[in-house]
Amino acid sequence: MKAPDFNRCPTLVFTPIGRDAVVATALLKEAGALALVCRDLEHFVAMLDEGICCAIVTDEGLRNADLKPLGNWVSAQPTWSDFPFIILTQRRGAPDQDPELSRLAATLGNATFIERPFHPRTFVSAVGTALRGRARQFEARLRIDELRESEARLHTALTAGKLGSWELDLSTFALVVSPACRAIFGHASGAPFTYSDLLAGISRDDRPRMTDAIDCSLATGCDFALELCTLWPDGTVHWADMRARLVRDGIRKTARLVGVISDITMRKAAEDSLQQANDMLEARVAQRTAELERSHRLVLDEMRQRERAEELLRQVQKMEMIGQLTGGVAHDFNNLLMAIMANLELLRKQPQDAIRAARLIDGALRGAQRGAALTQRLLAFARQQDLKVEPTHLPTVVRGMTDLLERSIGPRVALELKLPEGIPLTLADGNQVELAILNLVVNARDAMPEGGTLSIAVDDVQTWGDNGLPAGEYVRIIVADTGKGMDADTLAKATEPFFTTKELGKGTGLGLSMIHGLALQLNGALRLESEAGRGTRVELWLPVTSQRVTTPDLQHDAQPEGSVIDPIQASILLVDDDALIATSTAYLLQDMGHEVIEADSGAAALEILKAGRRIDLLLTDYSMPRMTGLELALAARELRPTLPVILATGYAELPQGADVGIQRLRKPYQQHQLVAEIAKALTKARAFG
Repeated sequence: MKAPDFNRCPTLVFTPIGRDAVVATALLKEAGALALVCRDLEHFVAMLDEGICCAIVTDEGLRNADLKPLGNWVSAQPTWSDFPFIILTQRRGAPDQDPELSRLAATLGNATFIERPFHPRTFVSAVGTALRGRARQFEARLRIDELRESEARLHTALTAGKLGSWELDLSTFALVVSPACRAIFGHASGAPFTYSDLLAGISRDDRPRMTDAIDCSLATGCDFALELCTLWPDGTVHWADMRARLVRDGIRKTARLVGVISDITMRKAAEDSLQQANDMLEARVAQRTAELERSHRLVLDEMRQRERAEELLRQVQKMEMIGQLTGGVAHDFNNLLMAIMANLELLRKQPQDAIRAARLIDGALRGAQRGAALTQRLLAFARQQDLKVEPTHLPTVVRGMTDLLERSIGPRVALELKLPEGIPLTLADGNQVELAILNLVVNARDAMPEGGTLSIAVDDVQTWGDNGLPAGEYVRIIVADTGKGMDADTLAKATEPFFTTKELGKGTGLGLSMIHGLALQLNGALRLESEAGRGTRVELWLPVTSQRVTTPDLQHDAQPEGSVIDPIQASILLVDDDALIATSTAYLLQDMGHEVIEADSGAAALEILKAGRRIDLLLTDYSMPRMTGLELALAARELRPTLPVILATGYAELPQGADVGIQRLRKPYQQHQLVAEIAKALTKARAFG
């Protein structure tokens, strides 16, 4: 235990005769203790206080004196205090042999007698013992004060929370409860309340739960927690929440439950009301659900007809642009076919002229290449081509579709272009942008039936967040016409889906809404300005990007004339249901030095694979009856898991499952493209084989 601090806990010295006070004070000072000398008994009694550690007195100072004030002070000590007295006596024997000393011992209680003369060490030891004992009393006082404070806080908490306290001795079932606990069971605060009274105040259904919970806590040590229905003496029904913790007495080998109780009648009533409301709500929801299901069944054929109509309108919108191009496309294809047919006809008649034959063949190839490019353009407009967002130079996009725009607007409309080269890049899909521009151009053309001027410009602008867009740099495509324009009401509805001012069958009303959706998708905006009789101005804003255009792989796009054919020789299974295409492809493969095995269907190709014949590569068309090229590829992989497959198709959008490591070759293709794909497939197969 921590040693007492003599300097902070003074010792009273009352030795009125001789040099005892001087000696005691000197010894206490050497021991480091603080001494207070009293002049007489009255002064001594007045100086006694709870803060004094002990007192040193001589028996002659107290003999024949009135000890009643001193005895009253000793008797009035708090329960934690037992004040120590050290009595310096003459050699007259033990206290029980001296009536006066016996009177002192009975009056003072905690008294230690030291005969004079004494050794200083004996005196200091007695004082130290007294001080340590007093220090323990001070610690007991501190603990008692803390306990009282805790009890006060607990009482405050119980009162504030409207909680009652209870304690049940599990060996005798003696119950101690607070007035609040009695009130929760409907009993007056002063009335007796036993464990039997408690059980009698619990509903019959909950009494077994009460006893079972007590047994469980006693057996396992778990906390006691129950919500009980209580019956008050006046017959009313209430609810109580009882909680307690098991406390064991290791000395007496007993256990008791100590806990709190609260009245939850109002909460239960609220829960019951809420449950009733929930039941009513569930009933209404069930009723409403049944009504909705009936309504749903009635109108189901109708959320489906609308869906089909909307999907049809979307497809019409996609094809409307192609319809606008039909005349020009037909004219271009006729010209291309004419060039190809004429060149091939002349080549058949004059095969001996090698120089002339080379020119004719070259002309036919260029015509075919132009036709392939036009086909890819149509596929893009019809959404049959892969779409990807990448750094795009918009002036280049517009410049590349100039011929298409001129054919679309006709001879009565003058086209003006302002396409500077120094415009920064933006993230966009070129095909989407082309479709958006073509939509705007067709709308402008229709707004100028008598002719006019259509201008398309691209510039870059800076915004500070004051026009609904985040602050930053943007590229802007501006399409303006001198046509009919729109009034304020029409302009407000222009971007709404299916809204159109065109005649029935001339438009779907999806053009501007699709462009608006594209702008939002690319983190940009669509701006419309128009006035009846003064034309329309449309601005497509797209944010500038710091990304750079990736260098294209030229291996698949160009091959120098006369280049060496790939040296890898292989046995190739060629599958195509079109005999004309199969024959020309077989010739190309044989010209490259490969062995070609032909099959005109997927089933025939699988039979060849099952026969165990050596096959290094499968080259199959995608669009075939009964079994597509993709289905054939998947079936072939089951027979030969490492077999490389090239899927030739004129469409870039393939069904789910087409991305399982199968190479694709876009039709129409040239020999150098076929060479590159075969070399790539065989090299990869041999690297992993």
